[in-house]
Amino acid sequence: MVAELRQVHEAAGDPDIERMPSDEEIYGALLYTEKHASALRRCAAAVQQSAALKRVQLWEYLREQADVHQLRAVTDARGAGAPWVRLAPALAVAAPSAAYNKAKRLQAVTLVDGTAKARPVRRTPEAVLEAERRQALEAEAERRRQEAAERSHRLLLPVARRLVEQREALVLDEDAEYWLDEISAVLPDCVTPTQMLSLSRYLAAAVRSLRKHEQRTAVPVASTQEAHAAYLAAAALQAEPGASPGA
Repeated sequence: MVAELRQVHEAAGDPDIERMPSDEEIYGALLYTEKHASALRRCAAAVQQSAALKRVQLWEYLREQADVHQLRAVTDARGAGAPWVRLAPALAVAAPSAAYNKAKRLQAVTLVDGTAKARPVRRTPEAVLEAERRQALEAEAERRRQEAAERSHRLLLPVARRLVEQREALVLDEDAEYWLDEISAVLPDCVTPTQMLSLSRYLAAAVRSLRKHEQRTAVPVASTQEAHAAYLAAAALQAEPGASPGA
């Protein structure tokens, strides 16, 4: 965008264009184009408007970047033990509470609301605190999902092995036979994440087949307590929140 402004000034015959800072020096380039806006007076109104709007966008970008970096500085100061009373004058406010509120407002540029469009959070301490609360809840929910997934992962091999071991005591149809064969084939060398995912899907399919067969025939799926316990363990594992897709 700075390069586009440079091209506009060059096309307008700006006599001082060589003094315009480089494209990477956004702040300096903005000060230059502001000071030399009169060089565009001979241009069409649309060109002048476009150049001014580009300056508006670039100032907005710098303001947002300044907020981000100032927030990092505040965070570092607080991490080093600086009290809010010392941060107040640095943030150009009169009281520690005002410094705290300003820091919260700065955080708004790093947060989004909970809507589908994920809009930036309003610049109020209350809105930022609500966004932080929502993020904390989401992080806690994700932590629980991860824990459930890890628990399911640890149980997957022994549960699948136990079900296969009770095969002779299970009432199987053609589908259940197929999926138990697949489980038996992958079990001996099941170590990689891909193999574990396949095993989880095979186990889920076996449980579905056993359940459907039991519902269709009204015959218990297991003929012994051990087999029944193995079937229930497999079904319970598939009901875990962390169970794989398709389970």
